[in-house]
Amino acid sequence: MKENIVIAIRLTLVCLLFFSGIYTCIVLGIAQVAPNKGVGALVKHGDKEYYSNIAQKFTEDKYFNSRPSAVGYNAAGAGGSNKGPTNPDYLKDVQSRIDSFLAHNPGVDKSAIPSDLVTASGSGLDPHISPQAALVQVNRIAKVRNLSVAKLNELVAAHTEKPLLGYLGTERVNVLTLNIALDLIK
Repeated sequence: MKENIVIAIRLTLVCLLFFSGIYTCIVLGIAQVAPNKGVGALVKHGDKEYYSNIAQKFTEDKYFNSRPSAVGYNAAGAGGSNKGPTNPDYLKDVQSRIDSFLAHNPGVDKSAIPSDLVTASGSGLDPHISPQAALVQVNRIAKVRNLSVAKLNELVAAHTEKPLLGYLGTERVNVLTLNIALDLIK
């Protein structure tokens, strides 16, 4: 028995050293080679500062809408809804988002709505939408802002980020930076 306790204490000390020291330094080192050196990317617009890597709520018709958030865009409480795809409450939320989208975007067919506009991300704080989700909103924004559809399509294309290393992930559009660029159009 005494032999097992000594082994358990040694293992505890090794894990404590590894996870509180070595592992932390490894993660910090990896963050230093990442974009923004592991620090949130601040974007200034007007008199406000935003983190471009955390979702912002955009629901006005003159802006590209953000992806829904299960946590109300609260970065202090990131998380998903934890509801499965057959959960009645989840299905009611998704249907409500579909109905709202169709009311604000007349002429769009229900089957043309990308899923990222009606379902929340796993963290509830994803700042990106797919290029398709941005493009399906172009007609509404063009009408509200009196801009050409072609100009808005170019804006979406200019703000579409390619997958990491060309193949890791999917194309995506940061909604905050897209909407800031939209405000700068004269």
